[in-house]
Amino acid sequence: MDRVDSVVVGAGVVGLAVARALARQGREVLVLETEGAIGEHTSSRNSEVIHAGIYYDAGSLKARLCVEGRHKLYAYCAEHGVEARRLGKFIVASSEDQLPQLMKIKAHAEVNGVDDLELWDADRFHAAEPEVTCEKALYSPSTGILDSHGYMLSLQGGLEERGGVVAFHSPVQSVRVEGGGFVVETGGDDPLTLRCDTLVNSAGLYAPALAAEIAGADRTAVPKAYYARGAYFSLQGQKSPFTHLVYPIPEPGGLGVHATIDMAGQVRFGPDVEWIDGVDYTLIPSRADKFYAAIRAYWPGLQDGALTPAYCGVRPKISAPGAPNADFVIHGPAHSGAAGLVNLFGIESPGLTSSLAIADEVARLLS
Repeated sequence: MDRVDSVVVGAGVVGLAVARALARQGREVLVLETEGAIGEHTSSRNSEVIHAGIYYDAGSLKARLCVEGRHKLYAYCAEHGVEARRLGKFIVASSEDQLPQLMKIKAHAEVNGVDDLELWDADRFHAAEPEVTCEKALYSPSTGILDSHGYMLSLQGGLEERGGVVAFHSPVQSVRVEGGGFVVETGGDDPLTLRCDTLVNSAGLYAPALAAEIAGADRTAVPKAYYARGAYFSLQGQKSPFTHLVYPIPEPGGLGVHATIDMAGQVRFGPDVEWIDGVDYTLIPSRADKFYAAIRAYWPGLQDGALTPAYCGVRPKISAPGAPNADFVIHGPAHSGAAGLVNLFGIESPGLTSSLAIADEVARLLS
C-alpha cells in the first residue's frame, strides 16, 4: 500500500491553495482530482472577481476570510507575477427606493472591516460611468479582477516546487478511518490504494457526498448539498460601455446580474440564479430574456440581440432555496471525530478571493 502524509481531494483553487500551504509546512502532499485538469468546475466558472468583503454576515467566516484573503491575494499576485487589476466596483441604486438598502450595505461593509467604500452622488458617478442609471452608488476601490487560471497554475507550481503532486483522472472511490489515519481508494486508469495521516476534503460541489461516505467518521454534521446554476452572457460586437465593475443591489441567492470585465477587456453579465437538482452546465439561451430586463435596470442602452451565451457555473450551496445564505463551513477533527480530517463545505463566492486565507485556516487546524 502506498503511503503519503497528506491527501487533498479536489484540484480547484481552494484545494490547490490548501495543498500548497501544507507542502510549505514540510508535508508530503498528494492532490487527487477526478478531472484531467485543474479547476474544471466552480474555480473556472465564475466572475474572476477579487471581492472586498462587503456583503457577508458580520463575524462570519466569509466576512473574515474574504477581507483577509483579499489582502493576501493581491500580495500573492504581485509577488508571483499573476495578472490582477484593481478596477474598482460600483454598487448602484438605480431608483430612490433602493437608497436605504444601499446605505445598509455600506454600514454592513464597515462592520466587516471594509473601510474604503465611498458614497458617490449621481453627478460624480455619471462622470465615471455615463451610460449607467444611478441615484447614488457605493464605490469599492479594492475590488478587482484576476487571471484565475494563471493563479491556479501558480499555486500548482508552488505545490510541485515543494515536492507535491496532482494526480488527475483519480476519482476517490472510498475512504475509511483506520489506524490513526485514512485508507483512500481511487479509481481511474491507474487505481490506487494509499494510506495518509491527514485528509482534506476540498471537493467543492461533491464535498458533502464525499464526507458522507467516509467510513469511521462521524457524519452527523455533514450538510445537505444544493445546487444553484448561474448563467453568464457576453456583450457581442460592442466595446465595453463600462470602465469599472457594475453591480445592482443584491438579490436572494446571489449578487444580482452584474457587469464584470475580463482580463481581455470584454464585458460579461451574470450570474443569475437557477436552482437545479444536480451538477449540470447546460446554458439555456432563453435565459437571456430575463437578463435584458435586469441589465436595463441600470444600463438602459443595452440593445436587443446584443447578448450571446458565454458559460455557466454551479454554486456549491449548503442552504436551501429561500433560506439565508450559509456561511463557509470548515469542519476539523472535532466535528468528525477523526484526527487529521478537514471537510470544506459550501465554498462558493467569495471562495476564490478567500482561497489563501482558507488554506491558512486548514493548515492551522492540521498543525
